[in-house]
Amino acid sequence: MTTAPLLYVCVRPQLGAAAAEYESFRTAMHLDESRLARHDLVREPLPDDVFERYAGFLVGGSPFNVTDPEATKTDAQRRLEAALARIAERTATGDGPAALFTCYGIGIATRTLGGTVSRAFPEDTGPVAVELTGQASADPLFGALANRFTALTAHKEGTESLPPGAVLLASNDGCPVQAYRVGDRLYATQFHPEPTTKAFTERMAVYRDDGYFDSADYDTIAGRVLSASVTEPTRLLRAFADRFAAA
Repeated sequence: MTTAPLLYVCVRPQLGAAAAEYESFRTAMHLDESRLARHDLVREPLPDDVFERYAGFLVGGSPFNVTDPEATKTDAQRRLEAALARIAERTATGDGPAALFTCYGIGIATRTLGGTVSRAFPEDTGPVAVELTGQASADPLFGALANRFTALTAHKEGTESLPPGAVLLASNDGCPVQAYRVGDRLYATQFHPEPTTKAFTERMAVYRDDGYFDSADYDTIAGRVLSASVTEPTRLLRAFADRFAAA
């Protein structure tokens, strides 16, 4: 029986966007604050005892990119990337906590575990179709999802090759690696599983000048987002919570 809470690991410098992302994860997973703690990795180092204190980790998105030239990365970005690599290495072993790396997080997991990340597979901001692979049907989390569903994306880089031993769980034409699993406790998704469509448009407003889309197209893109149905990604999060969060 799991006895420790999950931990949301914040990697967004923007405090408002980070707080909203935490609430999106917490609401989607049906967890109260006692079962989903949070830690600001942008401003605070990873605690030494973090793997003993928490049953699993949720890593969200960020305006950072794994493929940013090293010379342009801030000290905070380098430090948090090293900390996220520790989480990926530990959870990939399968003998401790679990983890779900999303969006920016999938790049850290991929690079840390021996895969490659490149700028070859960006996706526009908004809803995209995602398809499960044949191997997903036997997965404890993805196996209950619809074979094809809509998810929300906004990213400038993607996984080019999977880490050795990773199981590809979801894909699409624009970004062939949408989700994978390593071992039985590390999951990674390129799409955002946590936000409602309204929350996603609010996040778009924060990052409208960060190069994810033409800021003049905000209203048009927001309209497409608000009309989308994104039920399956939140089902994935509830399955993760049911499997790994404290009872």
